[in-house]
Amino acid sequence: MKDQLNSIFKKGSITYYNSTFLFPREIRRDVTKLYAFVRVFDDLVDSVPQKVKEFYSLRELYYKELDNGSSGDVVLSNFVEMMRRRGFKEEWVEAFLNSMESDLKKKVYYTIDETLGYMWGSAEVVGLMMMKILNLRDEATYYARMLGRAMQYLNFIRDVREDMEMGRQYLPVNEMKEFKVSSLLECNEAFKEFMRFNLKRYFFFQKEAERGYHMIPSRYLIAVKTAGDMYKWTARRIMADPCVVNRMKVKPKRRSVLARGLYNFLGVPIWNLISFYRI
Repeated sequence: MKDQLNSIFKKGSITYYNSTFLFPREIRRDVTKLYAFVRVFDDLVDSVPQKVKEFYSLRELYYKELDNGSSGDVVLSNFVEMMRRRGFKEEWVEAFLNSMESDLKKKVYYTIDETLGYMWGSAEVVGLMMMKILNLRDEATYYARMLGRAMQYLNFIRDVREDMEMGRQYLPVNEMKEFKVSSLLECNEAFKEFMRFNLKRYFFFQKEAERGYHMIPSRYLIAVKTAGDMYKWTARRIMADPCVVNRMKVKPKRRSVLARGLYNFLGVPIWNLISFYRI
């Protein structure tokens, strides 16, 4: 069971997987359960071709697990147990599943409001679940949402070629037209300007999230900040050369994540103390 959940996590994300080694063991266990849950649904809608029947079958199994604990699925049973213990709202999970379902139906987002609506379910509620896992007070709600939003939005920027190849576009089409970009698969000055515009939006979301870092105990902030720092590294890499997203998937190396984790392990307690007295 543990190996299965860990395998899903390890396969799915370099940044998240390696950052979570910086959490205390009991926190890392629950983060792994959360990641496995969101990943299995995400993989079904992101597969080519999409696994529509499997998605709806797994969703029904989730409801079965929720009702009487009889799904027989390791990922679902571990998630629901943790969901109840940590106090997740069922509406958060429903919002997540609805966003995943929308990937089966809606391919193109025309306005930033449409994209934000999708991100509420696909990312912001995951931030709220993390908030509960870390046992943060309700005042952290806005910042937890912003961190989920920031990371998801950078994924849209980083994965633009992959999404386009699947017929999807999360970056607002109407804004793309304003920048006179005819295709997100072509590298020209208009494309670079458009991508940098979206990166600035990501940095705004990230900066908003970081305003809440002082609410996170140092023993948890080390991992959270390390993941956030690596996302900012990715954003800066793309900002320097926006066309890189059409050549490769920009990701930090495992050693870079661990090196940043060590840096934060040494610096976060001091940084957090200074931030507390600045409030």
